[in-house]
Amino acid sequence: MDAQASLCSRVELSFSAIELANLDLLSKTDPFVVVFAQYGRSGQWHEIGRTEVIKDTLNPKWVRAITMDYFFEEVQPLRFVVYDEDLMGGRLDQQDLVGEMGCTLAEICGSKGQRVTRPIKNDMKPGRKNGFLSVCAEELQGLSFTVTMDFSASKLDKKDWFFGKSDPFLVINRMREDSTCIPVVKTEVVKRNLNPKWKPVRASIIRLCNGDYDRPLVIECWDWNSSGTHDWIGKITTSLRQLLDKKVGEFTLMNDKKKGKQESGTLHLNSIKMEQEYSFLDFIKGGCELNFIVAVDFTSSNGNPSNPNSLHYRGGNNEYVSAISAVGEVLQNYDSDQRFPAFGFGARIPPT
Repeated sequence: MDAQASLCSRVELSFSAIELANLDLLSKTDPFVVVFAQYGRSGQWHEIGRTEVIKDTLNPKWVRAITMDYFFEEVQPLRFVVYDEDLMGGRLDQQDLVGEMGCTLAEICGSKGQRVTRPIKNDMKPGRKNGFLSVCAEELQGLSFTVTMDFSASKLDKKDWFFGKSDPFLVINRMREDSTCIPVVKTEVVKRNLNPKWKPVRASIIRLCNGDYDRPLVIECWDWNSSGTHDWIGKITTSLRQLLDKKVGEFTLMNDKKKGKQESGTLHLNSIKMEQEYSFLDFIKGGCELNFIVAVDFTSSNGNPSNPNSLHYRGGNNEYVSAISAVGEVLQNYDSDQRFPAFGFGARIPPT
C-alpha cells in the first residue's frame, strides 16, 4: 500500500446527546442530526448525511452512522446540526433548530478515545441550554489488509518460434458485476522461459477484490512482445477466498482460442499471505503523538522586516507566518499539551 493510501482512512461517525432542549409542548423533542462538511476553497457547506429521527427523547443515541474519508494532511471542518422534527419528511427550514456543534474531523480522531463532546449552541437563542452532543469516530476495519502472492508456471506454450520460448508475465484482473475485467496487478516479464518464477506481487484487498473475497479474479498469462501486442497464453478464474483456502496449489491455464487441446501450461501458487496494513489512525489510537516545532531564520538575507517583500515583514501575514499556520492547523490536533516550541537563529541580540 502506498503512503498516500495509508494516510487516508474510512471512518464512521456515531452520535449521541444528553440534556437536549425540549421544544415540544405536549411531548419531548424528536431529534435528528444533520452533518455538513466544508470542501474546497469556496467555503461552502455540503450535507454528507443525517441520522434517523428518535421520537420523544432528550437523551438520544442514534443508530444510523455517517461514513466519510479521513485525510491526515487536510483540515476537514464539520458542522453537526441538531433539529427537532416537526414535519415528517419536510425541509430543514420546516423543522425546529435545537442548535449545532462544530469541529474538525482531526479533532475527533486525535482526541482521547476518538470522541468529542461539546455544548450545542444556538445563536438565535443565546440564553437557552441546548444540551451536549457527542461525536465518536471509529475507523472501519477489515479494509486495511494486503495480500502477497507468489506465482510460478511450468510447461507454458511456446509463442516465440524463432527462439523457441516465451516471455511470460501475469495480469490479475478483478471481475465487475457486468462481467468485464479491470487489471489490478501485473508481474514483471521473465524473458525466454517456459517455466518462469515471478517476484511476489502485492495488493490491498480493496484494490484486488473491493473487499469481496468471493468476487471472481481472472489471472491471465501473456507472452510479452516489444511491439506492445502481446500473445495470449491462457488464464484461470478463481477468487481470493479460493486462493487463501488453497494456500499452495496448481491451476491449469486454459486457452479457449486454441483448437483441440486448450491446456497451455500450469500456474503454481507457491504461497499467499494476508497482512494488516496499519493506518495513521491505528498509530494515533495506540498513543502516538506528533510534536510541532518551529525554527525561523532571522538572518538579514531575508530582508528588512519593514519591507513588504521581506519574509519577516511585520505588517501582516508574511510567508513564514502563512507556512507555520498551514502546518500548525493540521498538527495541533495530535499534540496533547498544545505547546509548540519555537526557535530562532541568525538574529543579532539585542537587535540593532
